[in-house]
Amino acid sequence: MTVARQWVSGAAAGAALAVSAVVGVILLGRAAQQPPSGRVTPAAPRNPPVTLPGRAGTPRGHRPFAVGLRTLRLVDRSRRVRQADGRVVARTLVTEVRYPALGAPSGADARGAPAARAAGPFPLVVFGHGFGLLPRTYALLLRAWARAGFVVAAPAFPLERATAPGGPVESDIVNQPGDVRFLISALLRDGAAARGPLHGLLDPQEIAVGGHSDGASTASAVAYDRRERDPRVRAALLFSGAAIDGAFLPRHGSPPLLAVQGTADAVHPPAGTYAAFAAASRPKYLLRLLGAGHEDPYTIQLPQRRVVERVAVAFLDRYLRHRPDAERVLRAAARAPGIASLTAAP
Repeated sequence: MTVARQWVSGAAAGAALAVSAVVGVILLGRAAQQPPSGRVTPAAPRNPPVTLPGRAGTPRGHRPFAVGLRTLRLVDRSRRVRQADGRVVARTLVTEVRYPALGAPSGADARGAPAARAAGPFPLVVFGHGFGLLPRTYALLLRAWARAGFVVAAPAFPLERATAPGGPVESDIVNQPGDVRFLISALLRDGAAARGPLHGLLDPQEIAVGGHSDGASTASAVAYDRRERDPRVRAALLFSGAAIDGAFLPRHGSPPLLAVQGTADAVHPPAGTYAAFAAASRPKYLLRLLGAGHEDPYTIQLPQRRVVERVAVAFLDRYLRHRPDAERVLRAAARAPGIASLTAAP
């Protein structure tokens, strides 16, 4: 999906965007009905799914952190949004930020907990939610990443969120890449401020964007679209929403890609993700979740979600922490017979 930097509102814009998205998926589907070729991690029956020490989602070699949670209200006064009641207001991103914190690791977020600054700075991951959803939809997944030593920021998009006044509006997706770029800048300013809540936590050189469904399309634009790309982004994680318009294919030297797709996804058909993966430059990875649908493998479905957690952490370790051994960990985490398979082009 091509995402343009513009302000779109109204039913006509929504219809135009819907037609464009459908045409894009149809074209991609004709081009890629089968998974792309590449080196596939074998799923031999004698190799059971990987079980890792410590809490789920924490690969070998990681010291699991407690996870702190802060909710930030970030206002982009340079850009506007028209609400359902007709009011035009500044674009506001209420953002859940999970971060490595002091204390014993647990299965819950510790709101406002002291940050583990002495162990930082940490890479930043910005993750966008799908249409009609919220950041908390993905709390289990994002908490696992923060536990592994990443700061994870998940904004609620102004009009696509489930709680948008008057209901979510999908046509606003064209404005979301600008939201992500603004959010990265705002978080980095906060991290550099002497008294900011994120002071000393963020490594400004190591940033990834990710998302699910429409959030993945948004992240795709920020990582790869020539008109929307943020050069600060070093890696992209696209979950069930990786369709990229052929006019704006990733170029050589684009950020590394981890694409994840449920093979039984009826909302975002696999062909779109397969085509995006085929078009991307190396390094790139395609994790296929066998028999999985559109939302559950990233939220509540086990063991698929834990495979996604571990593979994503290893991918981020490889390309944000630059750990050579993370390639081996990534392949091991994806070795889940009957659950997942991996196509890798490192």
